Amino acid sequence: MSEFRIVDKLQKIDEDISRKQLKYHSKRILVSKEFTFDAAHHLHCYNGKCKNLHGHTYKVIFGISGFVDDRGIMMDFVDIKDIWKNQIEIFLDHKYLNETLPPMNTSAENMVVWIYEKMKEALETSSEKYDGARVEFVRLYETPTSFSEARRDWMAE
Repeated sequence: MSEFRIVDKLQKIDEDISRKQLKYHSKRILVSKEFTFDAAHHLHCYNGKCKNLHGHTYKVIFGISGFVDDRGIMMDFVDIKDIWKNQIEIFLDHKYLNETLPPMNTSAENMVVWIYEKMKEALETSSEKYDGARVEFVRLYETPTSFSEARRDWMAE
């Protein structure tokens, strides 16, 4: 069993590590963040329970790839959260989706593409901040065991 240990010396920039050492590689990497939201909807032209107004606790997972900057950071997780909160979630959380989304059947299959497009648009308007950042996938869980996914190669026009 190992003993609890407190570090002897906290590493200091420009003394123990140089700034040029912060960027360990130049490879494309993927960062991922997930969020949940609660919303109500119903489906049109559908002969199951979902034709009636009902709600879900949805889970969204984003996979965003790009290249690290001189600090060795591709995209701060806080930045992903800010995009989610300010540009996407405002249309979804505690909303009647049939009212707040563009005219569509509010199926997970349609919604995941809309969410993908919103994140893609947000990254494109911040392209100077992130090197090569792009949405690789968005996964939308409607229930804990059922999801739809949009992937970059499928979204290519």
